[in-house]
Amino acid sequence: MSLFTASPDRVSPQSLASSPASPSVRSISPSTVESRSDSASAQSLPPAPSPTRSRSITKVLEPLERVARDSRRLVGTSHAQVQISGQDYSIPRYLYVGRQGGGDLQRIGIFATLHGDEPEGVLALGKFLQTLEERPEIAEGYALFIYPLCNPTGFEDGTRHSRAGVDLNREFWKQTPHSEVRFLESEIWMQAFHGIVTLHSDDTSQGLYGFVKGSVLSEHLLQPALLEAGRYLPRNHGAVIDGFNARSGIIHSGYPGMLQSIPGMVRPPFEITLETPQKASLHRQVDALVAALQTILVENRYLQAIAQNI
Repeated sequence: MSLFTASPDRVSPQSLASSPASPSVRSISPSTVESRSDSASAQSLPPAPSPTRSRSITKVLEPLERVARDSRRLVGTSHAQVQISGQDYSIPRYLYVGRQGGGDLQRIGIFATLHGDEPEGVLALGKFLQTLEERPEIAEGYALFIYPLCNPTGFEDGTRHSRAGVDLNREFWKQTPHSEVRFLESEIWMQAFHGIVTLHSDDTSQGLYGFVKGSVLSEHLLQPALLEAGRYLPRNHGAVIDGFNARSGIIHSGYPGMLQSIPGMVRPPFEITLETPQKASLHRQVDALVAALQTILVENRYLQAIAQNI
């Protein structure tokens, strides 16, 4: 049985390989996320995809595939087959299993490139997985379900919308006919994530910001994530961002149809959408997203440990 099609209860410590746990990490140290110059960071990233010609899905996924070939913790990879505009496409998905902590593994879904002209997310996820290989304690206690390229035709074409002309990030839980969204909805339904993180970039923003929904935990995770990401990029402190009221770069509402958990859940997961300023250096955006993702994992593990001891 594929780990990706199993129900959440079947993705358990008993069904996934684990090794002895290491001490929990409360904060991200300089050795975990190194502050690098743009030139140093550039050595670990593929060239930025061109907006003027067809982009290579194979090429942009190569950093993730390289980790998949060499990693013992990337225990499953799969490419879901969907039909888009009459053509067959794959939506890649990866499962990274951290070392088992003190309880059941927390299932976190991480999604990127819902808008095809925002490659920062998929590039960041390649570097993020490489970092987890070097610092496996960051992912301790987690099963990370990673969807780096949610809009393959938009990515190929360098467009925000899919080839069908649809903004996929306005279609969730609306009984959409679009196969990319229906596949991702099925994953959200089956895996019942404890947390959902979506990566975006905004060409109108001068700084970092994010959306929060779901659990009250969301804001408590986004705050330190933005602080850590601020080592690489400034924060957007505007009172209004993207048409929404904001405070310290945090927005509590969002567009109808954005990727989220199943509406109406009694105990929703934490839900965070990270936005980088797209006009900033690509390498700084990638470093900021990697720092934010690591911080979310570390802070969530810390807060869960506190909750268990109350």
